[in-house]
Amino acid sequence: MLPKVLMAPSALRVSLLLLFFTSVLQCKAYHKTASKQANLTKPALRLLSDYLFSNYKKDVRPVRNWRKTTNVAIDVMVYAILSVDEKNQVLTTYIWYRQHWIDEFLQWNPRDFDNITQMSVPTEAIWVPDILINEFVDVGKSPDIPYVYILHHGEVRNLKPVQVVTACSLDIYNFPFDVQNCSLTFTSWLHNIRDINISLWRTPEEVKHDKSVFMNQGEWELLHVLSQFREFSVGDSDFYAEMKFFVVIRRRPLFYAVSLLLPSIFLMVMDIVGFYLPPDSGERVSFKITLLLGYSVFLIIVSDTLPATAIGTPLIGVYFVVCMALLVISLTETILIVRLVHKQDLQPHVPDWVKRWVLERATILLCIRDRNTFCPVHTQSSDISGNMENNDSTAKLNHYSCESTRDFEGGASGTMTQPQGESSLVVESILQEIAAIRQFLEKRDEFRDIAREWLQVGYVLDVLLFRAYLVAVLAYSITLGTLWSIWQYA
Repeated sequence: MLPKVLMAPSALRVSLLLLFFTSVLQCKAYHKTASKQANLTKPALRLLSDYLFSNYKKDVRPVRNWRKTTNVAIDVMVYAILSVDEKNQVLTTYIWYRQHWIDEFLQWNPRDFDNITQMSVPTEAIWVPDILINEFVDVGKSPDIPYVYILHHGEVRNLKPVQVVTACSLDIYNFPFDVQNCSLTFTSWLHNIRDINISLWRTPEEVKHDKSVFMNQGEWELLHVLSQFREFSVGDSDFYAEMKFFVVIRRRPLFYAVSLLLPSIFLMVMDIVGFYLPPDSGERVSFKITLLLGYSVFLIIVSDTLPATAIGTPLIGVYFVVCMALLVISLTETILIVRLVHKQDLQPHVPDWVKRWVLERATILLCIRDRNTFCPVHTQSSDISGNMENNDSTAKLNHYSCESTRDFEGGASGTMTQPQGESSLVVESILQEIAAIRQFLEKRDEFRDIAREWLQVGYVLDVLLFRAYLVAVLAYSITLGTLWSIWQYA
């Protein structure tokens, strides 16, 4: 009986242990059943999210072998050219930026999760490459896209619109027919090429000619987008990968041609027409002064429209300055011609060399048909003086005949009351008056001949300077038109 009594507690302990293990197994089975039932009621996206991010570390580059390079493919599509600041050399564009890479820790079998092949996850929850634009000078007003897409094989797609405010070396010499080439350089700031490599999402030809999303109703027209990949190193450090996109844009010149070029052309045409006013009249001087003042006001108005930089002056600015100089030259030429043909009492005769070169050879050079109008007029002056002398002699003879007849008739009638001495004094004074009048008329005719000579010289010089001025204006206009046409269609 004693052994049975001693053995009772051990059997009891065994039975108690068996009972405990049985209850534990039942509890585990119950929890498994409960968890399975709970998983069946949880959405597939939440199950997939719990599966992917249960042990995910976003601070580590997502590769299982650290020697493997993460390849980031990027793409750029230009949506709009917002503004071009020529003074600060800044370009503001709105682009659609796309990039994708492989995350080896974000992979799953779609059959285990209700055939889900892709899902969106927060950007802050996963690893994102540190690819930025080197030309950034300001933070644009870009919309915040907080999600990225991941595919079942681990591909991550980050698609977002970006307003890019970048520095650009602008060449405004050909304004308003200028073509600008601004670059957008994408590179990783921390990872070298062994960690992150950059490639194109699409082929270079597709990127170059893609204008499907570009809004082309503004001042600028998108020509093409070029792409270039290169490796660079900073000093003796590791090599880095960069992808550079060249955004080539062209300005639409119609607005500037209408508002800037046409008014200037009209004023220059009116200046040329002003040469048809007589050079000996003061109307031409006042007309050209009015044109010069009008052009000065025009330049003040358009000064805000022209791009201003410290590097250089656009060609259109040089064009306006040259047009102003041409107007000043035209006014100076008019003043000189008016001064030349102006009648003065002390004006000397035209020198012989001026008559020879201007009135003889210049008329042949200018192909003036009526050359007799511009021939020397000294012969005409002498003829006129001779005619005046003959007329004066005839008048004197007639006067003396009349006086003699009157004296004879008076003596015959006996009515002569004046002495012979007083009569001779009166006749002498009359002769002196007639001689003074004759001298005055001869001087006046001489001054008229001198004025006529200078007037002829002035007309010839006016024609010569007008044609030279017209040739200069036409050559300048043709040169500018040719250059702008070449630049516009280059």
